Amino acid sequence: MSQRILLLGVYGMEMVECGGALAINAANGGHSFASIMLARPEMQRDLHQAAEVLGIEQLFFNEFERGGVDLRPDYKLALCRVIRQTRPDIIITQDPQHSFEDLDPDRRPAMGLILEAIALAGRDYGLEAMPELQPHPVATLYYMSPSQPNCSVSLATVWQKKEQAMDCLSSQMTFSGQHFSERLSEQEQQALCPGFAELPSDYHKGREVQRAMDKALHLHTGLGSHSRFALAEPYRRQGLFELNELMV
Repeated sequence: MSQRILLLGVYGMEMVECGGALAINAANGGHSFASIMLARPEMQRDLHQAAEVLGIEQLFFNEFERGGVDLRPDYKLALCRVIRQTRPDIIITQDPQHSFEDLDPDRRPAMGLILEAIALAGRDYGLEAMPELQPHPVATLYYMSPSQPNCSVSLATVWQKKEQAMDCLSSQMTFSGQHFSERLSEQEQQALCPGFAELPSDYHKGREVQRAMDKALHLHTGLGSHSRFALAEPYRRQGLFELNELMV
């Protein structure tokens, strides 16, 4: 069934990490959107390319202050505006527990900002700043990469699209390649990616390690968890599942 789905991300790679769900929705005739807080110009370019692959029809870049994400009214209004413009049935965003434990900067305050904006978007907050947009409550919220998933999405039909979209993130993969070259021993590099040292660039090094990580994560959520799915994106739905009848 097609839906209106909005991803609220911090740095940008979240859009591709959730690319399976977003691409499936677009392929089913739905509308997929993404809003990113802190993407640098080169990442914005890469994300536009990835969005085309995944069928995401509109991207929003908030350009908040790095290291300064907080609950200031301007930031709340910016996210409320995106939610009211896109009017999603479903919002996907980072998992509160995972983001609290994550050592990436800004993720912890971003989580509070995101949840506050979702709540305010459905109320009469900020109407004078955007009189053309009506409040929009969002009933369904999914957390990506959760510490304790309670559902998953099969990637069988969109795995290649997700991989192709990750290929587009050249700035992130280059950064990752430099990071893994410094952080991992030669033995660890070789174990993750045979021939790591001979790869032609930091981009290729980062991409091949990311490929191994993605396959491991999605296999673990899929076959590794005795799922009927081979490769699966993990999510945690906020609140109870509301069913008219039991589902298989």
